[in-house]
Amino acid sequence: MILPRGVALLGYTIAGKQRRIALESLTIAFGQEKPRAQIKQIAKDCFVSIAKSGVEILYLLGKPELFKKYIVLSGQEYLETALAKKKGVVLVSAHFGNFPLLLGKLSIEGYKITTIMRPMKDKKTEGFFRGKRNKLNIQTIYSQPRNVCVENTLRMLRQNGMVFIPMDQNFGSAGVFVDFFGTKAATATGPVVLARRTGAAIIPCFIVRQQDNSHKVIFEPELALEEGKTPEEAVFVNTQKLTGIIESYIRRYPAQWSWIHRRWKSKPSG
Repeated sequence: MILPRGVALLGYTIAGKQRRIALESLTIAFGQEKPRAQIKQIAKDCFVSIAKSGVEILYLLGKPELFKKYIVLSGQEYLETALAKKKGVVLVSAHFGNFPLLLGKLSIEGYKITTIMRPMKDKKTEGFFRGKRNKLNIQTIYSQPRNVCVENTLRMLRQNGMVFIPMDQNFGSAGVFVDFFGTKAATATGPVVLARRTGAAIIPCFIVRQQDNSHKVIFEPELALEEGKTPEEAVFVNTQKLTGIIESYIRRYPAQWSWIHRRWKSKPSG
């Protein structure tokens, strides 16, 4: 992994916009907790993590036999218990670690897995990666058009499938504002809404890079949904709980989250 590290540090130096976003985001999250030198080091390590992930995706997605060697599952019993209910599973995660490998690992292990994602701006790149996902039997549901996305997602859950939803990016006016590192962040409510509508289990899951560059996929226990005085309150409370779980992983492994995204771009009115 020497080459990806060198490329990443070069990218950190010349990619001014992405570097500024990373430092800005890290300052929002840790500015009151960590010295500036540590924040800069996390930003550099984040670039290295992204570079390593890029190399791994290009290499491992074409060699599924290596998934068993480099990726292990932890907490798989939580997933099996949820699937036994026959109402589907919403896997809630983040742009954390090398999450495309998480999807590949689940598919190779025999799970029916679908991911919801925004299409890449470059159609050729999107076609390339979609082809890789197709070869691994990873189904894709695009987030737009919204009605088609919802319809396809409901169908997968009713077939007792698993739907992977990263819910850590700015969701604009369509989301709810919950606390994320002590600052309000516009957050998607889809996982909670889907679970309340279908009875599907919500299982938080994350892929964590180990010291030897192998990976561990960690499944958390099923989220116990709380009821509120209103449906809106229930959605808010549970979205906050999920965001708190995501934050806990980022705090433990800060360099493994993608800081080059303006998570706090949208602001609450007033």
